[in-house]
Amino acid sequence: MRLPVETSMNDADAGLWIIIPAYNEGERLGATLASLAAFSPRVVVIDDGSTDGTAVEALRHSVWLLRHSLNRGQGAAIQTGIDFALERGAEIIVTFDADGQHSVRDVAALVEPVRNGSADVALGSRFLGSAVGLPQGRRLILKLGIVFTRIFSRIRVTDTHNGLRAFSRAAAECICITHDRMAHASEILDQIRAYGLRYQEVPVTIHYTPGTLAKGQSSWNALKMAGQLILGRLLR
Repeated sequence: MRLPVETSMNDADAGLWIIIPAYNEGERLGATLASLAAFSPRVVVIDDGSTDGTAVEALRHSVWLLRHSLNRGQGAAIQTGIDFALERGAEIIVTFDADGQHSVRDVAALVEPVRNGSADVALGSRFLGSAVGLPQGRRLILKLGIVFTRIFSRIRVTDTHNGLRAFSRAAAECICITHDRMAHASEILDQIRAYGLRYQEVPVTIHYTPGTLAKGQSSWNALKMAGQLILGRLLR
């Protein structure tokens, strides 16, 4: 674990932590961390068992670096980051993807409803904002995910698997991610509803590239994830 150098920031931002799950993102992580450097000094990278230069790249920046010895999945990495930030007094926690799809310009608007007390959780929505370079096939999968979530989770959102989110401290303390891999996104929505957390969607921009699309969820993985969630409900 490397400790970052504290930099000056507004008092309003003092409790803001940004957590970044990363798996084999050595080529893209540097640009992501550079974009966040001026926004918050409290950035945590969770290297989820990467076999490339992800950890080396993270150590070039003033961030906390946590490492899973094995690849456990994005859900597990996010939970590790949430626990770490809460232990250090975080008041607002933002989840941010490592691969450059998210824009730091969206973070201030995302955090605002949590900071002003109008929401416990803010959820980024590319369908209220913009999805640059999103193929029609992937758009269809995401739209089907919205329908699935509205039926099975009974929560009305316009974007179900967007990794850009903000949690108040109280909300983050409620969230307990047990699905280690991509099903965690639906699990978070389930828990928002179960705990009666107030949520607000915020328009954000997602940028797709061939590299990020190659690492994204395939149709088969999406079907497997839906099956896992349905099975989990039946076994409760």
